Amino acid sequence: MEPVYVVAGIDVHKKMLAVVVAEVEQQDIRCESQRFGTSASELKRLSDWFTERQVCEVAMESTAQYWRPVWMALEGLFRLHLAQARSTTGARGRKSDFVDATRIVRRLLSGDLTLSYVPDAEQRRWRLLTRSRQQLIRDRVRLQNQVEGLLEEARIKLSSVISDLLGSSGRRMLQAMAAGETDPVKLAALGDVRLHASEEELQDALQGQMHSVHRALLNMHLERLDVLNRQIAALEKEAATSMRPQEEAIRRLCELPGLKPGAAQQIIAEIGPQAAAFASSAKLASWVGVCPGRQESAGQSRSNRSAKGNRAMRSLLSQLAWAASKADGSYFQVLFRRLIPRLGIKKAIWAVAHRLLRVIWKVLHAGVHYIERGPLALNTPARNRRKQQLVRELRRLGYAVELTPITQ
Repeated sequence: MEPVYVVAGIDVHKKMLAVVVAEVEQQDIRCESQRFGTSASELKRLSDWFTERQVCEVAMESTAQYWRPVWMALEGLFRLHLAQARSTTGARGRKSDFVDATRIVRRLLSGDLTLSYVPDAEQRRWRLLTRSRQQLIRDRVRLQNQVEGLLEEARIKLSSVISDLLGSSGRRMLQAMAAGETDPVKLAALGDVRLHASEEELQDALQGQMHSVHRALLNMHLERLDVLNRQIAALEKEAATSMRPQEEAIRRLCELPGLKPGAAQQIIAEIGPQAAAFASSAKLASWVGVCPGRQESAGQSRSNRSAKGNRAMRSLLSQLAWAASKADGSYFQVLFRRLIPRLGIKKAIWAVAHRLLRVIWKVLHAGVHYIERGPLALNTPARNRRKQQLVRELRRLGYAVELTPITQ
Protein backbone atom coordinates (compact mmCIF):
# COMPACT_ATOMS: atom_id res chain seq x y z
CA MET A 1 0.00 0.00 0.00
CA GLU A 2 1.40 3.40 -1.00
CA PRO A 3 1.85 6.00 1.75
CA VAL A 4 -0.73 8.79 2.02
CA TYR A 5 0.54 12.20 0.91
CA VAL A 6 -1.12 15.09 2.78
CA VAL A 7 -1.21 18.67 1.47
CA ALA A 8 -3.08 21.75 2.65
CA GLY A 9 -4.47 24.85 0.97
CA ILE A 10 -5.19 28.11 2.79
CA ASP A 11 -7.26 31.02 1.53
CA VAL A 12 -5.90 33.83 3.69
CA HIS A 13 -7.98 36.80 4.80
CA LYS A 14 -7.38 39.54 7.34
CA LYS A 15 -9.46 37.98 10.14
CA MET A 16 -10.00 34.37 9.06
CA LEU A 17 -8.35 31.47 7.26
CA ALA A 18 -10.26 28.97 5.12
CA VAL A 19 -8.18 25.78 5.35
CA VAL A 20 -8.54 22.54 3.39
CA VAL A 21 -6.39 19.45 4.09
CA ALA A 22 -6.31 16.80 1.36
CA GLU A 23 -5.09 13.22 1.75
CA VAL A 24 -3.83 11.92 -1.59
CA GLU A 25 -3.80 8.15 -2.06
CA GLN A 26 -3.30 6.93 -5.65
CA GLN A 27 -6.19 8.55 -7.58
CA ASP A 28 -8.30 9.26 -4.50
CA ILE A 29 -8.32 12.68 -2.77
CA ARG A 30 -10.14 13.06 0.55
CA CYS A 31 -10.59 16.64 1.77
CA GLU A 32 -11.27 18.04 5.22
CA SER A 33 -12.00 21.73 5.78
CA GLN A 34 -11.93 23.98 8.82
CA ARG A 35 -12.01 27.68 9.63
CA PHE A 36 -9.33 29.38 11.75
CA GLY A 37 -8.71 32.89 13.02
CA THR A 38 -5.51 34.88 12.48
CA SER A 39 -4.48 35.58 16.09
CA ALA A 40 -1.34 34.01 17.57
CA SER A 41 -3.33 31.37 19.46
CA GLU A 42 -5.32 30.46 16.33
CA LEU A 43 -2.17 30.13 14.24
CA LYS A 44 -0.70 27.83 16.92
CA ARG A 45 -3.88 25.74 16.75
CA LEU A 46 -3.56 25.62 12.96
CA SER A 47 0.06 24.40 13.22
CA ASP A 48 -0.93 21.69 15.70
CA TRP A 49 -3.83 20.63 13.45
CA PHE A 50 -1.47 20.27 10.50
CA THR A 51 0.99 18.28 12.61
CA GLU A 52 -1.73 15.86 13.77
CA ARG A 53 -2.73 15.22 10.16
CA GLN A 54 0.91 14.84 9.05
CA VAL A 55 0.72 17.60 6.46
CA CYS A 56 3.78 17.73 4.16
CA GLU A 57 3.12 20.79 1.99
CA VAL A 58 1.08 23.95 2.49
CA ALA A 59 0.06 26.36 -0.29
CA MET A 60 -1.62 29.66 0.49
CA GLU A 61 -3.04 32.56 -1.47
CA SER A 62 -3.67 36.02 -0.11
CA THR A 63 -4.35 39.52 -1.30
CA ALA A 64 -2.37 42.29 0.41
CA GLN A 65 0.15 41.20 3.06
CA TYR A 66 -2.04 39.06 5.34
CA TRP A 67 -0.09 35.91 4.45
CA ARG A 68 3.01 37.06 6.34
CA PRO A 69 2.03 36.09 9.93
CA VAL A 70 0.64 32.77 8.66
CA TRP A 71 3.87 32.04 6.81
CA MET A 72 6.05 32.88 9.81
CA ALA A 73 3.92 30.73 12.13
CA LEU A 74 4.34 27.69 9.84
CA GLU A 75 7.88 28.37 8.60
CA GLY A 76 10.35 25.58 9.37
CA LEU A 77 7.57 23.08 10.16
CA PHE A 78 6.13 22.47 6.70
CA ARG A 79 7.11 23.03 3.07
CA LEU A 80 5.42 26.32 2.23
CA HIS A 81 4.31 27.86 -1.07
CA LEU A 82 2.80 31.28 -1.77
CA ALA A 83 0.55 31.17 -4.83
CA GLN A 84 -0.05 34.19 -7.03
CA ALA A 85 -3.69 35.25 -7.04
CA ARG A 86 -4.14 34.99 -10.81
CA SER A 87 -3.20 31.31 -10.80
CA THR A 88 -5.96 30.43 -8.30
CA THR A 89 -8.95 32.22 -9.83
CA GLY A 90 -12.03 30.18 -10.71
CA ALA A 91 -15.13 30.64 -12.84
CA ARG A 92 -17.41 33.58 -12.08
CA GLY A 93 -20.36 32.80 -9.87
CA ARG A 94 -18.61 29.81 -8.25
CA LYS A 95 -16.54 31.53 -5.60
CA SER A 96 -16.43 30.73 -1.90
CA ASP A 97 -13.58 30.57 0.61
CA PHE A 98 -13.39 26.79 0.96
CA VAL A 99 -13.86 26.24 -2.78
CA ASP A 100 -10.89 28.56 -3.31
CA ALA A 101 -8.79 26.62 -0.77
CA THR A 102 -9.72 23.32 -2.44
CA ARG A 103 -8.77 24.76 -5.83
CA ILE A 104 -5.38 25.78 -4.40
CA VAL A 105 -4.78 22.18 -3.28
CA ARG A 106 -5.79 20.65 -6.61
CA ARG A 107 -3.71 23.09 -8.66
CA LEU A 108 -0.71 22.52 -6.38
CA LEU A 109 -0.99 18.77 -6.99
CA SER A 110 -1.34 19.26 -10.75
CA GLY A 111 1.54 21.76 -10.93
CA ASP A 112 -0.68 24.58 -12.23
CA LEU A 113 0.07 27.12 -9.49
CA THR A 114 2.31 30.10 -10.20
CA LEU A 115 4.39 30.47 -7.04
CA SER A 116 5.94 33.63 -5.63
CA TYR A 117 9.54 33.81 -4.48
CA VAL A 118 9.66 34.16 -0.68
CA PRO A 119 13.22 34.52 0.70
CA ASP A 120 14.36 33.21 4.08
CA ALA A 121 13.88 35.16 7.32
CA GLU A 122 17.28 36.87 7.27
CA GLN A 123 16.89 38.09 3.70
CA ARG A 124 13.39 39.34 4.51
CA ARG A 125 14.91 41.49 7.26
CA TRP A 126 17.43 42.87 4.75
CA ARG A 127 14.54 43.71 2.45
CA LEU A 128 12.71 45.49 5.24
CA LEU A 129 15.75 47.68 5.93
CA THR A 130 16.58 48.53 2.31
CA ARG A 131 12.97 49.11 1.24
CA SER A 132 12.35 51.33 4.28
CA ARG A 133 15.46 53.32 3.40
CA GLN A 134 14.27 53.76 -0.20
CA GLN A 135 10.86 54.92 1.01
CA LEU A 136 12.50 57.55 3.22
CA ILE A 137 14.64 58.71 0.30
CA ARG A 138 11.48 59.08 -1.81
CA ASP A 139 9.92 61.06 1.06
CA ARG A 140 12.96 63.33 1.10
CA VAL A 141 12.63 63.98 -2.65
CA ARG A 142 8.93 64.73 -2.18
CA LEU A 143 9.80 67.11 0.67
CA GLN A 144 12.34 68.88 -1.53
CA ASN A 145 9.63 69.43 -4.14
CA GLN A 146 7.37 70.88 -1.44
CA VAL A 147 10.13 73.28 -0.33
CA GLU A 148 10.67 74.37 -3.92
CA GLY A 149 6.95 74.93 -4.39
CA LEU A 150 6.85 77.01 -1.21
CA LEU A 151 9.70 79.20 -2.46
CA GLU A 152 7.95 79.69 -5.79
CA GLU A 153 4.87 80.79 -3.85
CA ALA A 154 7.06 83.42 -2.14
CA ARG A 155 8.57 84.44 -5.53
CA ILE A 156 12.03 83.20 -4.55
CA LYS A 157 13.81 81.50 -7.48
CA LEU A 158 16.68 79.94 -5.54
CA SER A 159 16.39 76.52 -7.21
CA SER A 160 16.91 78.20 -10.61
CA VAL A 161 20.46 79.30 -9.78
CA ILE A 162 21.81 76.51 -7.53
CA SER A 163 21.81 72.85 -8.52
CA ASP A 164 21.11 71.36 -5.07
CA LEU A 165 18.44 73.23 -3.13
CA LEU A 166 19.07 71.14 0.00
CA GLY A 167 22.87 71.20 -0.25
CA SER A 168 25.03 72.98 2.34
CA SER A 169 24.66 76.44 0.72
CA GLY A 170 20.95 76.02 0.09
CA ARG A 171 20.33 74.81 3.66
CA ARG A 172 22.09 77.85 5.15
CA MET A 173 19.98 80.21 3.06
CA LEU A 174 16.76 78.36 3.83
CA GLN A 175 17.44 78.33 7.56
CA ALA A 176 18.20 82.04 7.49
CA MET A 177 14.93 82.74 5.63
CA ALA A 178 13.02 80.57 8.09
CA ALA A 179 14.60 82.58 10.95
CA GLY A 180 13.27 85.81 9.44
CA GLU A 181 16.13 87.13 7.29
CA THR A 182 14.86 88.99 4.21
CA ASP A 183 17.90 90.92 2.97
CA PRO A 184 18.99 89.34 -0.37
CA VAL A 185 22.57 90.57 0.10
CA LYS A 186 22.97 88.83 3.46
CA LEU A 187 21.26 85.69 2.19
CA ALA A 188 23.47 85.53 -0.92
CA ALA A 189 26.58 85.89 1.26
CA LEU A 190 25.74 82.52 2.85
CA GLY A 191 26.45 80.74 -0.44
CA ASP A 192 29.66 78.80 -0.91
CA VAL A 193 32.37 80.30 -3.12
CA ARG A 194 32.24 77.18 -5.29
CA LEU A 195 28.69 77.93 -6.45
CA HIS A 196 28.42 78.52 -10.19
CA ALA A 197 25.95 81.36 -9.64
CA SER A 198 27.39 84.84 -9.16
CA GLU A 199 26.53 87.11 -6.22
CA GLU A 200 24.30 89.20 -8.47
CA GLU A 201 22.36 86.14 -9.68
CA LEU A 202 21.87 84.91 -6.12
CA GLN A 203 20.66 88.31 -4.91
CA ASP A 204 18.22 88.57 -7.82
CA ALA A 205 16.87 85.06 -7.17
CA LEU A 206 16.42 85.79 -3.44
CA GLN A 207 14.31 88.93 -3.94
CA GLY A 208 10.87 87.77 -2.96
CA GLN A 209 8.16 88.35 -0.39
CA MET A 210 8.15 85.70 2.32
CA HIS A 211 5.11 85.90 4.58
CA SER A 212 5.03 84.60 8.16
CA VAL A 213 3.01 81.61 6.90
CA HIS A 214 5.79 80.77 4.44
CA ARG A 215 8.39 80.97 7.20
CA ALA A 216 6.36 78.73 9.50
CA LEU A 217 5.92 76.09 6.79
CA LEU A 218 9.59 76.34 5.80
CA ASN A 219 10.57 75.72 9.44
CA MET A 220 8.37 72.62 9.52
CA HIS A 221 9.84 71.30 6.26
CA LEU A 222 13.41 71.81 7.48
CA GLU A 223 12.69 70.08 10.80
CA ARG A 224 11.14 67.15 8.96
CA LEU A 225 14.14 67.06 6.62
CA ASP A 226 16.49 66.73 9.60
CA VAL A 227 14.40 63.84 10.92
CA LEU A 228 14.46 62.09 7.54
CA ASN A 229 18.23 62.50 7.23
CA ARG A 230 18.78 61.02 10.70
CA GLN A 231 16.48 58.10 9.96
CA ILE A 232 18.13 57.39 6.60
CA ALA A 233 21.58 57.46 8.23
CA ALA A 234 20.36 55.10 10.97
CA LEU A 235 18.93 52.67 8.42
CA GLU A 236 22.14 52.78 6.37
CA LYS A 237 24.15 51.91 9.48
CA GLU A 238 21.77 49.11 10.45
CA ALA A 239 21.80 47.67 6.93
CA ALA A 240 25.61 47.76 6.82
CA THR A 241 25.80 45.95 10.17
CA SER A 242 23.18 43.37 9.25
CA MET A 243 24.76 42.64 5.84
CA ARG A 244 28.38 42.63 6.98
CA PRO A 245 28.73 38.87 6.21
CA GLN A 246 27.94 39.74 2.56
CA GLU A 247 30.68 42.36 2.35
CA GLU A 248 32.62 40.47 -0.31
CA ALA A 249 29.56 40.17 -2.59
CA ILE A 250 28.82 43.87 -2.11
CA ARG A 251 32.37 44.75 -3.16
CA ARG A 252 32.10 42.64 -6.30
CA LEU A 253 28.82 44.30 -7.26
CA CYS A 254 30.34 47.74 -6.74
CA GLU A 255 32.86 46.98 -9.49
CA LEU A 256 30.07 47.43 -12.04
CA PRO A 257 29.86 50.97 -13.49
CA GLY A 258 27.25 53.18 -11.84
CA LEU A 259 26.63 50.80 -8.93
CA LYS A 260 27.25 52.03 -5.38
CA PRO A 261 27.21 50.14 -2.04
CA GLY A 262 23.64 51.21 -1.17
CA ALA A 263 22.35 49.80 -4.46
CA ALA A 264 24.44 46.64 -3.97
CA GLN A 265 22.84 46.09 -0.56
CA GLN A 266 19.38 46.50 -2.07
CA ILE A 267 20.13 44.01 -4.86
CA ILE A 268 21.34 41.37 -2.39
CA ALA A 269 18.30 41.99 -0.19
CA GLU A 270 15.98 41.39 -3.16
CA ILE A 271 17.58 38.38 -4.91
CA GLY A 272 19.97 36.95 -2.31
CA PRO A 273 23.77 36.97 -1.96
CA GLN A 274 24.20 34.18 -4.54
CA ALA A 275 20.91 34.62 -6.44
CA ALA A 276 20.48 30.92 -5.65
CA ALA A 277 16.70 30.96 -6.21
CA PHE A 278 17.22 31.64 -9.93
CA ALA A 279 18.77 28.88 -12.03
CA SER A 280 19.71 31.24 -14.86
CA SER A 281 19.99 34.92 -15.64
CA ALA A 282 17.01 34.55 -17.99
CA LYS A 283 14.81 33.32 -15.11
CA LEU A 284 15.94 36.24 -12.96
CA ALA A 285 15.20 38.71 -15.77
CA SER A 286 11.73 37.19 -16.16
CA TRP A 287 11.07 37.43 -12.40
CA VAL A 288 12.20 41.05 -12.24
CA GLY A 289 10.28 41.92 -15.40
CA VAL A 290 13.02 43.48 -17.57
CA CYS A 291 12.73 41.09 -20.50
CA PRO A 292 10.09 41.15 -23.29
CA GLY A 293 6.85 39.37 -22.47
CA ARG A 294 4.85 37.20 -24.83
CA GLN A 295 1.15 37.22 -25.62
CA GLU A 296 0.83 34.74 -28.47
CA SER A 297 -2.34 33.48 -30.12
CA ALA A 298 -2.81 31.68 -33.44
CA GLY A 299 0.94 31.78 -33.97
CA GLN A 300 1.11 35.59 -33.74
CA SER A 301 2.53 37.65 -30.90
CA ARG A 302 -0.03 40.25 -29.80
CA SER A 303 2.23 42.04 -27.29
CA ASN A 304 5.85 42.02 -26.11
CA ARG A 305 5.15 44.17 -23.08
CA SER A 306 7.21 43.27 -20.00
CA ALA A 307 5.52 41.79 -16.94
CA LYS A 308 5.20 43.88 -13.77
CA GLY A 309 7.78 41.80 -11.94
CA ASN A 310 9.52 42.96 -8.78
CA ARG A 311 8.80 46.68 -8.42
CA ALA A 312 11.77 47.44 -6.17
CA MET A 313 14.25 45.80 -8.57
CA ARG A 314 12.67 47.35 -11.69
CA SER A 315 12.93 50.84 -10.20
CA LEU A 316 16.50 50.25 -9.03
CA LEU A 317 17.62 48.76 -12.35
CA SER A 318 16.22 51.71 -14.26
CA GLN A 319 18.34 54.08 -12.14
CA LEU A 320 21.41 51.84 -12.42
CA ALA A 321 21.02 51.59 -16.21
CA TRP A 322 21.01 55.38 -16.53
CA ALA A 323 24.09 55.63 -14.29
CA ALA A 324 25.93 52.89 -16.21
CA SER A 325 25.06 54.48 -19.58
CA LYS A 326 26.61 57.75 -18.38
CA ALA A 327 29.82 56.13 -17.08
CA ASP A 328 32.37 57.42 -19.59
CA GLY A 329 34.11 54.64 -21.48
CA SER A 330 32.07 51.77 -20.00
CA TYR A 331 30.70 48.87 -22.04
CA PHE A 332 27.15 49.85 -21.05
CA GLN A 333 27.62 53.37 -22.42
CA VAL A 334 28.77 51.89 -25.73
CA LEU A 335 25.75 49.52 -25.73
CA PHE A 336 23.31 52.33 -24.95
CA ARG A 337 24.61 54.57 -27.74
CA ARG A 338 24.55 51.68 -30.21
CA LEU A 339 20.90 50.84 -29.42
CA ILE A 340 19.46 54.38 -29.42
CA PRO A 341 19.10 54.77 -33.23
CA ARG A 342 17.22 51.48 -33.55
CA LEU A 343 15.15 51.37 -30.32
CA GLY A 344 14.90 54.93 -29.05
CA ILE A 345 15.99 56.14 -25.62
CA LYS A 346 13.39 54.39 -23.45
CA LYS A 347 13.76 50.95 -24.98
CA ALA A 348 17.53 51.32 -25.17
CA ILE A 349 17.81 52.05 -21.45
CA TRP A 350 15.54 49.09 -20.71
CA ALA A 351 17.83 46.88 -22.81
CA VAL A 352 20.81 48.16 -20.81
CA ALA A 353 18.93 47.33 -17.59
CA HIS A 354 18.32 43.79 -18.91
CA ARG A 355 21.99 43.30 -19.77
CA LEU A 356 23.08 44.80 -16.45
CA LEU A 357 20.83 42.39 -14.53
CA ARG A 358 22.30 39.39 -16.35
CA VAL A 359 25.79 40.57 -15.41
CA ILE A 360 24.66 41.02 -11.79
CA TRP A 361 23.35 37.43 -11.76
CA LYS A 362 26.69 36.15 -13.08
CA VAL A 363 28.69 38.12 -10.51
CA LEU A 364 26.59 36.79 -7.62
CA HIS A 365 25.79 33.27 -8.83
CA ALA A 366 29.29 32.37 -10.02
CA GLY A 367 31.18 34.48 -7.47
CA VAL A 368 33.24 36.21 -10.18
CA HIS A 369 34.52 39.77 -10.59
CA TYR A 370 33.35 42.22 -13.23
CA ILE A 371 36.06 43.05 -15.77
CA GLU A 372 35.46 46.13 -17.90
CA ARG A 373 35.73 45.42 -21.64
CA GLY A 374 34.78 48.86 -22.91
CA PRO A 375 37.06 51.83 -23.60
CA LEU A 376 37.16 52.48 -19.84
CA ALA A 377 39.54 49.52 -19.50
CA LEU A 378 42.23 51.63 -21.15
CA ASN A 379 41.36 54.87 -19.35
CA THR A 380 43.59 54.79 -16.26
CA PRO A 381 42.62 58.22 -14.74
CA ALA A 382 38.91 57.39 -14.96
CA ARG A 383 39.47 53.97 -13.38
CA ASN A 384 41.43 55.53 -10.52
CA ARG A 385 38.68 58.08 -9.84
CA ARG A 386 36.07 55.31 -9.84
CA LYS A 387 38.22 53.21 -7.50
CA GLN A 388 38.70 56.06 -5.01
CA GLN A 389 34.99 56.88 -5.06
CA LEU A 390 34.03 53.29 -4.21
CA VAL A 391 36.62 53.04 -1.43
CA ARG A 392 35.25 56.23 0.21
CA GLU A 393 31.65 55.01 -0.08
CA LEU A 394 32.41 51.57 1.39
CA ARG A 395 34.40 53.03 4.28
CA ARG A 396 31.57 55.45 5.05
CA LEU A 397 29.26 52.45 5.46
CA GLY A 398 31.69 50.83 7.88
CA TYR A 399 33.45 48.29 5.64
CA ALA A 400 37.20 47.67 5.73
CA VAL A 401 38.57 47.97 2.19
CA GLU A 402 41.70 46.38 0.77
CA LEU A 403 42.17 46.51 -3.00
CA THR A 404 43.78 43.49 -4.64
CA PRO A 405 44.33 43.44 -8.42
CA ILE A 406 42.72 40.51 -10.32
CA THR A 407 45.22 38.41 -12.21
CA GLN A 408 43.79 37.33 -15.56
